[in-house]
Amino acid sequence: MPFGLLKYGLRKDYPAKHHFTPTQNLKSSYDVVIIGAGGHGTGIAYNLAKYHGITNVAILDKGYLGGGNTARNTAVIRSNYLTEEGVNFYHESVKLFENLSNEFGYNVMYENRGQLTLAHSDATIRSFRWRAEVNQHLGVRSELVDRKTIKELVPHLRMDEDARFPIMAGLWHADGATARHDAVVWGYAKGACERGIELHQLTEVQGFEFDADRVVKVKTNRGDIRCGCVVQAVAGMSSVVAEMAGIKLPIHSYPLQAMVTQPYKPMLEPHVSSPHLHVYTHQTSRGEFVIGGGSDPYPLYNTRATLDMKETLSSSILELFPFLAQARMLRQWAGITDMTPDYSPIMGKTRIENYYLDAGWGTWGFKATPICGKTMAELVATNITPKLIKPFALERFYRFSQVNEAGATAASH
Repeated sequence: MPFGLLKYGLRKDYPAKHHFTPTQNLKSSYDVVIIGAGGHGTGIAYNLAKYHGITNVAILDKGYLGGGNTARNTAVIRSNYLTEEGVNFYHESVKLFENLSNEFGYNVMYENRGQLTLAHSDATIRSFRWRAEVNQHLGVRSELVDRKTIKELVPHLRMDEDARFPIMAGLWHADGATARHDAVVWGYAKGACERGIELHQLTEVQGFEFDADRVVKVKTNRGDIRCGCVVQAVAGMSSVVAEMAGIKLPIHSYPLQAMVTQPYKPMLEPHVSSPHLHVYTHQTSRGEFVIGGGSDPYPLYNTRATLDMKETLSSSILELFPFLAQARMLRQWAGITDMTPDYSPIMGKTRIENYYLDAGWGTWGFKATPICGKTMAELVATNITPKLIKPFALERFYRFSQVNEAGATAASH
């Protein structure tokens, strides 16, 4: 039997299907050119093809599929934000995530595990109570919990009253979850390519050609292509690519680091974070502890990890889980966060008639992947901005109507 399978697999006419577009030359023109082959770019392409019938689309990436920030995030999914705009937006995204495996016919390993954010002061408790009430009013499952409940949720958490930063209460978000980030982007890319969309890796955008207020041509390292419209979804490189189009964005890019320990037996179900200690963690299905925190304090386009951040994260996580003192770190990395002044994304139209932005995702991009794909595809297909993303327009910075999302990150507010 094994030899029969081997012979079958080695046959020249083995009926294997390409999940993604085989390498080929660029066509001379496309209706839509999407810059960035991460979760957002492939999600937009997938929704354009499946729900709007637009398939003359090229996804361009200077690297590889899902090789940028999609590969570097810690895969946390939640909707316990503070502003009405943020809560509604991410709540819809969580609902889409819940059905994503069925949507693809492809397992994205979605796990509903809950999220616990710790309070170490009276002021934090007051802000958590406010946040919980906003969430509940908008249909999101969040509640303020006491020390007894925290102990039940996370038995191995250090709850000593004489700790340096004693835990006083917590914000419990029952809808918190995780998913495999690579599975999400592969699912979107597979579905898009099966419907005729082209994925072009190692294809770097180097500039644009304009006619009045329209992009008419995209210049790449593999040649120029005409386009009906352009969608920019390049995460940490947003301001760099936008500048090629003559668009100035209120974005600064910072490295965001994380690390992973050796595997342990399953002992931590929820995602646990502490804004006071600037650290968060959860245990993967393989038993590893994923540990992350806030962005680096200086703007930089760098994906290398640093020793000082490893020391900072280590000392912070040991305040919560002292047993990790004996853990070995398996790997450490960084992504590039494109931070806006109000901790909210920039989505929608620009002063260039056919150039659409999907930028400013900071530390909250992965959890928005499904809803971003849905809403941006609707915008491209109809040229009408969906109600859900209207508050995130670039022009809000000129109208002084920032969203000011104080619940944007689990470890920095």
